[in-house]
Amino acid sequence: MGVQEHKAEAPQHITVGIISISTTRSLIDDQSGLWIKGQAETLGHTVVGHSVVTDNIEAIRSAVLNSIHNSAPQALLLTGGTGIAVKDVTTETVRPLLQKELTAFGVLFAQLSFEEIGSAALLSRAMAGVIANTIIFCMPGSLKACQLACNRLIFPELGHLAKHLHEH
Repeated sequence: MGVQEHKAEAPQHITVGIISISTTRSLIDDQSGLWIKGQAETLGHTVVGHSVVTDNIEAIRSAVLNSIHNSAPQALLLTGGTGIAVKDVTTETVRPLLQKELTAFGVLFAQLSFEEIGSAALLSRAMAGVIANTIIFCMPGSLKACQLACNRLIFPELGHLAKHLHEH
């Protein structure tokens, strides 16, 4: 069965959780998280949670695991903390929790970023994978980076990914 057949059989709408990682933003001024929420809802997905947590390993780990355990989103989108500053610990926090890593996501995001911002794309450590029955994406915190990742990679494949995740 080809990709188009797989996508045709995939669910069109899934449940999505959103976690923004920031020491400066709150839920009310979380531009990237609010955009992701609005876009997901516009596409017909159900948002089952949206929170902002600080750039802290324990806070991020707790937010991710609580979201998966309590809300059981099919996809969990994290924005922020994927750069190279000392405070950027999203990648280090999430990677050990993954049961499977979707290594192509970071590579494809870097390629698309390079086409838009040039060599500064080198600073991103975007990544994706699977924890339990949830697909998790970690992307930069900037609005443009979130829009690029979501519009070009994440949203077009959410149903397809969810379908494969639940195959036995």
